[in-house]
Amino acid sequence: MKTSVLAALALAAVAGLAGSVHAADTSILVQSTTSTQSSGLYDHILPIFEKATGIKVNVVAVGTGQAIKNAQNCDGDVLLVHAKADEEKFVAEGYGVKRFDVMYNDFVYIGPGADPAGVAGKSVAEALKAIAAKEAPFASRGDDSGTHKAELKLWKGAGVDPKPGSGKWYRETGSGMGATLNTAVGMGAYSFADRGSWLAFKNRGDFKIVVEGDKALFNQYGVILVNPAKCPSVKPQAGQTFVDWIVSAEGQNAIRSYQINGEQLFFPNATPVEMKKAG
Repeated sequence: MKTSVLAALALAAVAGLAGSVHAADTSILVQSTTSTQSSGLYDHILPIFEKATGIKVNVVAVGTGQAIKNAQNCDGDVLLVHAKADEEKFVAEGYGVKRFDVMYNDFVYIGPGADPAGVAGKSVAEALKAIAAKEAPFASRGDDSGTHKAELKLWKGAGVDPKPGSGKWYRETGSGMGATLNTAVGMGAYSFADRGSWLAFKNRGDFKIVVEGDKALFNQYGVILVNPAKCPSVKPQAGQTFVDWIVSAEGQNAIRSYQINGEQLFFPNATPVEMKKAG
């Protein structure tokens, strides 16, 4: 009797272990930028993916720079960020298998309704020069994220170096998009954000978009399977399933259907060639 009880317990333990292994095989970790998380996109598309595949997706939402570092440290199965040059370098150095375009939106500059620097309707370069000349408060993420990288590139393109104003009119929050927007509103400062995060942001006060539509504000997102040859802990089959899905017609339609107040936040642009190659 005692032996049969022990045997039953042992079988239960093995069954439990098998169940946990199975669960581990059907979940992946995506290292991602904060904008996809804070905009609510994942809350919309991941249930669709999970229902279709049975694969659970866990997301670590940090700045693009940190997400790439995490993936290089083998902490994650898939990388989904928005700094194309850095993504291509990630693949070239062997950390990623292949990069695919997924979707795009655009960056915008936001500011208080009073628009103290008078930037509304100006080009990016004109607006940044006016902000710097006026030393109007500007809240930067300052976190090496894709958004921060894009912001710095635009300052440079305008021929303006904001660094001398650091800690004065130029405030680097070292935070994600939501926290930086809250800081901007709190101190009456201009800021730079992806449109999706701004549309999802609730604490706007009298703030509004002041600069938009400049072609320099294009914001492309890409997806990459972390290379299992470099990182043996990667789940290549489950990870590739996610990559295949998000660039497929079904995944692209899921992205397209995500809206806030009738406004689309992200525009899918995986090409048919990419869809074929991903599979």
